[in-house]
Amino acid sequence: MISRMRKLRWTEIQLLVGPSLISLLGLAMVLVVPLGAFALTWRDLWTSIVFIALLFAVNIWLTISRPNADQIIFPVVAMLTALGLTMSQRLQPSLSSVNQAQNYLANKQVIWIGLGLLVLLLTLSPIFQSLAWMRRYKYTWAVLGILLLLATAVVGRGPADAPGVRIYFDFGFFQFQPSELLKVIFTIFMAAYLYDKRELLVSSKLRLGPLPVPPIPYLAPLVLILGLILVTILIQHDLGTALLFFGVFVTLLYVTSGQGWYVVASLIVFAGAALALYQSDQFGHIRERVAIWVDPWALANTTGYQIVQSLYALANGGSFGAGIGQGQPYYIPVVQSDFIFAAIGEEMGLAGTLAVVALYILLVYRGFHIALRAGRGFAQLLAIGLTTIFALQAIIIIGGSIKLLPLTGITLPFISYGGSSLLINFLIVGLLLRISAAHPGEF
Repeated sequence: MISRMRKLRWTEIQLLVGPSLISLLGLAMVLVVPLGAFALTWRDLWTSIVFIALLFAVNIWLTISRPNADQIIFPVVAMLTALGLTMSQRLQPSLSSVNQAQNYLANKQVIWIGLGLLVLLLTLSPIFQSLAWMRRYKYTWAVLGILLLLATAVVGRGPADAPGVRIYFDFGFFQFQPSELLKVIFTIFMAAYLYDKRELLVSSKLRLGPLPVPPIPYLAPLVLILGLILVTILIQHDLGTALLFFGVFVTLLYVTSGQGWYVVASLIVFAGAALALYQSDQFGHIRERVAIWVDPWALANTTGYQIVQSLYALANGGSFGAGIGQGQPYYIPVVQSDFIFAAIGEEMGLAGTLAVVALYILLVYRGFHIALRAGRGFAQLLAIGLTTIFALQAIIIIGGSIKLLPLTGITLPFISYGGSSLLINFLIVGLLLRISAAHPGEF
């Protein structure tokens, strides 16, 4: 009995208490504060109870199937997800009674969380004895990614206010954004390709003056596929995803080669391409985004309204926030996805936003920690690439919310409302946990 108790993932169990309390107390505050009276029953808290049950179900599954997996990263993700679920519950337009407070957004969000955790469990399932096939079929991944983008361009749908833009598949009961899955596919391909060609990149004797130059024949396929993906995404006006892909490319190229010159050259090329797009008449939306970023107040009644309201919300939050249910985040358009960070800042203040940033820093730290422990191989490159996705997404969307960077349509991982994003983010966490518990030869 004692030996079985020792096998339990006690660190993870203790850390999951925090997300459980955040979910339960957060929903209680969301329901009670607008009513001004405590009139709750357990039935009113069902979304949080389901969420807590799902968390500990994953813990049990990890104890059975992957007891050696990292015990920190899942509780961090659970805390972010609990905060996102609480905010989804908060962002209900009307809360005039407890019955009406059964938030439609939160109901759907907890379903997506459940499906995402199911994806995570399948990733960890013993059904997949080895994930080495991901490395062996790297070109299949590349072709699949390109076909996915082409299918989106042909049969995809887009927002009603953006004619010609095709960024998701509409299945009626839900919408799926292929670029979410593509970021994982592209990372797997890059990690596999660079792992196979790493010796050629490191030992290249080609020189451009004093600077080393990678062997073009071996680097060209990678650059070509990256170019095709970026061009397609730019045609779809999905600039945030294009920046994300470029960041993953540069990161993995540097980690594989160790050459800072490659990073500098990539940034120069990126800056030149960005300037060309900015001056192109076909990409007027880029100039519009930059104009909003430079001076949103001049466009406060039109295209700059969203970021101006975000800045007002953050200012209204002050150091410790207006309080859950006391702010007015609904003045921000699409607040539940693009600007949920501003809603957190208004109701939880600077302290709340810094806590969110700290959680993302810890998430990235654990991801890189898993990569370091994986050794120098495909698994390490894959873990670095997947972790970089989280890091760049958080930087891009938080930077856009506080006017540090131009606005993009990327979601805040695990916090923003959205099905596609949650599913793929939990898939990434599942892969990181799989890498952390991998045995020799699995990758």
